[in-house]
Amino acid sequence: MSTLDLVIVGAGPIGLACAIEAHKAGLSYKVIEKGMLVNSIFHFPVNMTFFSTSQLLEIGDVPFIAHGDKPTRREALEYYRRVAESWRLHVNLYERVDTIKTHDAGYRIQTDKARYDTRFVIIATGFYDTANKMNIPGEDLPKVKHYYDEPHPYVQQKIIVVGGGNSAADVAIETYLKGAEVTMVIREAAFKESLKYWIRPNLENRIKEGAIKAYFNSTLTEIREKEADIVTPQGKFTVANDFVLAMTGYRPDYPFLKKIGIAIGNDVNRTPHIDPDTLETNLPGVFMAGVVNGGLNTGRWFIETARIHGPTIIGQIVRRL
Repeated sequence: MSTLDLVIVGAGPIGLACAIEAHKAGLSYKVIEKGMLVNSIFHFPVNMTFFSTSQLLEIGDVPFIAHGDKPTRREALEYYRRVAESWRLHVNLYERVDTIKTHDAGYRIQTDKARYDTRFVIIATGFYDTANKMNIPGEDLPKVKHYYDEPHPYVQQKIIVVGGGNSAADVAIETYLKGAEVTMVIREAAFKESLKYWIRPNLENRIKEGAIKAYFNSTLTEIREKEADIVTPQGKFTVANDFVLAMTGYRPDYPFLKKIGIAIGNDVNRTPHIDPDTLETNLPGVFMAGVVNGGLNTGRWFIETARIHGPTIIGQIVRRL
């Protein structure tokens, strides 16, 4: 078995961007992805539109042509598929990395399908696969969803939307417009400042007129088959309920990072230990790229800002080789 120069864990946009830079540099590499190509984007809401323009999502000098000012999920899926095909990237899909251990002058990676020896590793696993749990009774009921797909399943249903950010606002408006009875539970005193400017007035007006019920400074404390409990500043309320859509955000796969030996900080965002100049972790030759670098601060990095990680890391690897 020959030793690769590089293994990239994760085939999201930034993992692909790193692979393109490795390809340009003539490195032997492999991208290993536990799911499908750009797995996280596939699991975004069906009707989602990106905040960024298509130009800011481009990688590998492949033009991203969208029909509107903001590209859609469907357009992004097609774009990144074309990128992978155009560069003929070496990507293994539906292959899960189990362990990464030191071996000779580099690392040995064991997956559920094969074993790879490599000099360097890039972790580009994102955060969207691991939801922030509420840790309350009833959260494991089938009616509780941490991912939102589309509004149709919630027609004429009583739903609770948990969260005060863009995802929660989108879900509340979309399901309301399709005939759902919507109750929002927001832990903070107001919606987040980052709430999209074209969504905020619509949502606030629906709340003001009583079409959508909103509890601020409140928490969902228990979920049962046909009802749920909400603790508010005015006391505890029990409301009839068919579905709970918990838009509580997501986090990196900390158990995996810990398992392979990545050091995690004790700061509030549990930020991985990374050299800001090289993006190298505490493990020599193991780098991290993309949104995973921000820890719990999942808004720190986006596709458009993390695209620079590829050239930064590959430049380090080339110099060392």
